[in-house]
Amino acid sequence: MSDTSGLAISLFSELLTADQLLRARLTKVLPNRMEISHFSVLNQLARGGEKTPAQLAKAFHVTRGAMTNTLSKLEIAGYVHIRPDWDDARRKLVSISPAGRAARDAALAAITPLIDEMLGDLGEAKVKAALPVLRELRLRLEA
Repeated sequence: MSDTSGLAISLFSELLTADQLLRARLTKVLPNRMEISHFSVLNQLARGGEKTPAQLAKAFHVTRGAMTNTLSKLEIAGYVHIRPDWDDARRKLVSISPAGRAARDAALAAITPLIDEMLGDLGEAKVKAALPVLRELRLRLEA
C-alpha cells in the first residue's frame, strides 16, 4: 500500500468515525425523540422557505423515497405542511409549520451547547483551517 493510499484510508476512517460519534451525541440531546434527518429538513425549510420533496432529496443526497418517509413523519408530527403545487399538479410543496419552527428552535437550543463546547475545545483557528479541506472534499464527492 502506498503512502497516499494509507493517508486516504486514514482520512476517510477519521471522517466516518467522527460522523458516527457526532450523530450519536446529537441524537442524545435532540428533544422529543427527534431524528437528525428531521432536524435537518426543518432547519432547511426554516432557512430556505418552501421546497419540493425532490429539491429536499437532492439537497440531502437521499432518494426521493427516503425523503418521502421523512416528510411523512414530519407531517404526522404536525411539523410540516405538504400541499399541491398550484402551477404543476404533479408536484407537491413542503413548508415548515409553526409547530415545526418551534421544534426546530428547541432542537437548535439543545444542540448548540454541545457544538459550542466541541468547537471551543478545538479552537477557532483549527476549525477555520479544516473547513476549506472538508468543503473541497464534499464538492469532489458531489461531482
